[in-house]
Amino acid sequence: MGSFYLPKRTSKSRRCGQDAHFLCREKLTLGVADGVGGWLKKGIDSGKYSRELLKNSVAALDRESRGSVNLRRVLEEAFCMTKSEGSSTACIITLRDDDHDHEHCLNALNVGDSGFMLFRNNKCKFQSTSQQHRFNQPYQLGNFNYGDGPDIATEIVVPVKSGDVVVVGTDGLLNNMFPYEIEEILSRTQDDKKVATLAKTIAKYASYNATDRYSDSPFSRARKLAGTKPCLGGKIDDISVLVAKII
Repeated sequence: MGSFYLPKRTSKSRRCGQDAHFLCREKLTLGVADGVGGWLKKGIDSGKYSRELLKNSVAALDRESRGSVNLRRVLEEAFCMTKSEGSSTACIITLRDDDHDHEHCLNALNVGDSGFMLFRNNKCKFQSTSQQHRFNQPYQLGNFNYGDGPDIATEIVVPVKSGDVVVVGTDGLLNNMFPYEIEEILSRTQDDKKVATLAKTIAKYASYNATDRYSDSPFSRARKLAGTKPCLGGKIDDISVLVAKII
């Protein structure tokens, strides 16, 4: 497992950004969370919520067994323990043993517009679906009256094989890169066994697309489908990329 993070703001006051992530090799589990930026209008840093949520997720993982982590229980416990103001998306993934045919599968729990892709032989075999109430308003966990709870999380099970590559990211990645762009990176770097280097390469590419005013990005296409004013370009945001290889 490896990761790379590029916060949107580089000033000291905002250098942490609003994304958070964790890698738990012991339990074969990893996750991302993206604090919802709209809270800044109320003077609230939702990055505190996303970081506390994942800190509590790691604490809940301590009570789970490797290969049979119950992600819904983990997220529910973390949600109940998180008291910071704000709200956040979340995507948590674990590698599980399949009791029926003795194979492995990815078990994911997703809330909002963070997500993951699964690549096999440098081709995207699966991409999770974004959860949104409406355009640019993702489902979000939080301590406020109209916040979503962990019960609305989508559970995903995907069979995996040795050599598969899993790329997990916040919307800073998914709004700015299509699967085929990651396929091209994987094809060029297939001899590089350092997943952290791969995560960095993908994050840098997403960052470039985010600042390209003329790029045909997933975000610009989603904006067009939503019926808003058509406009090319990516979306500048915090970018978190996690990469894991199935062995």
